[in-house]
Amino acid sequence: MNVGIIGLGLMGGSLGRTLVKKGEHTVYGFDVNPAVLEKADLLKAYHLPLTLSIAGELDMLVVATYPKYFASAVEPYLPVLKKGCYVTDFCGTKRLVIEAMRAMALAYPDLVFVGGHPMAGREFSGVEHATYTLFDRADMILVPVNADVYALDTLKRFYLSLGFARVVFTDWRNHDKMIAYTSQLCHIVSNAYVKNSAAELHDGYSAGSYRDLTRVARLNPTMWSQLMMENREELSQELTELIGHLTAYKEALDAGDEARLYALLDEGNRRKLSIDTRSNKS
Repeated sequence: MNVGIIGLGLMGGSLGRTLVKKGEHTVYGFDVNPAVLEKADLLKAYHLPLTLSIAGELDMLVVATYPKYFASAVEPYLPVLKKGCYVTDFCGTKRLVIEAMRAMALAYPDLVFVGGHPMAGREFSGVEHATYTLFDRADMILVPVNADVYALDTLKRFYLSLGFARVVFTDWRNHDKMIAYTSQLCHIVSNAYVKNSAAELHDGYSAGSYRDLTRVARLNPTMWSQLMMENREELSQELTELIGHLTAYKEALDAGDEARLYALLDEGNRRKLSIDTRSNKS
C-alpha cells in the first residue's frame, strides 16, 4: 500500500516508522516544518517526500495535525487522489474533522473518508520521540463518513496489522464525549495535581501512585489547549462531575466523618473492580 502522511510529529512520525519497519508499504511524508521533515527522514519515518505530483499514487492519506488544520492540510491533495483512496486522520478531536470530511465527501464521492484516532501517546511530543512501538496493543477509533462495510473491514485489518489490539467504530459525538473523560480530563487532573505546594517536596516520599498520577502533567500546552477548547463543552461537564465527587471527599474529611469517607472510598474501589472485570471479559 502507498501511504501518505501529512504531519510528522509524535503520531504521524510513529505511524511512518511503524510502516517503514514492517516493510510492506511505501510511505510518503510531508511536514510544514523542513527541520521536522529532515529529522523524520533520519529516523526512517518515510521513504520519499509527499508531493502533489506523487499523490495520485496513494492508496491512503493520513493527516496527523491539529484538528483545526485538517481541512487546509488535505484540500490541495483531494483533486489528484485516485478513486478509492482512503482519507483519514489521527487528530485528537473529531467534530471539526468530520464536518470537513462530510463536505469533502460530497465534492469527492469517489474517495473514502474515515476519521481516526489512535489511543496511544507519550508525555513527550515531536518526531524525535516517535517510535515504531507506540501503537502496540493500543485501541484504534474509527469514525466512518462515507465508507462501506468492505472499506471499513480493509481499514480495520490494516490497523490490526500494525499492532493495534482492537478497532472501535463510533460517531464523532460519542468520540469527543469519551475522549473528554478518558484523555483530556486525565491531563487536567495531572497538570493541576503537580501545582500543589507539596509537589516541590515529593522526592523521597513518593512511589508508584505519584508517578502514575503525574506522568501526563508533562504535556504540549499548545496542542492540549487547542484540543480542550475545541471540546470544551464535553470537558467542562466532566470537570463539573469530578469536582462534585472531590467535594464529597472533602466534606467527609472536614466533618470528621470516617464512616462517610469509608463509604466513598469503598464505592470507588468497588466501581473500579467492576469496570475492570467487565473490561477483561470483553
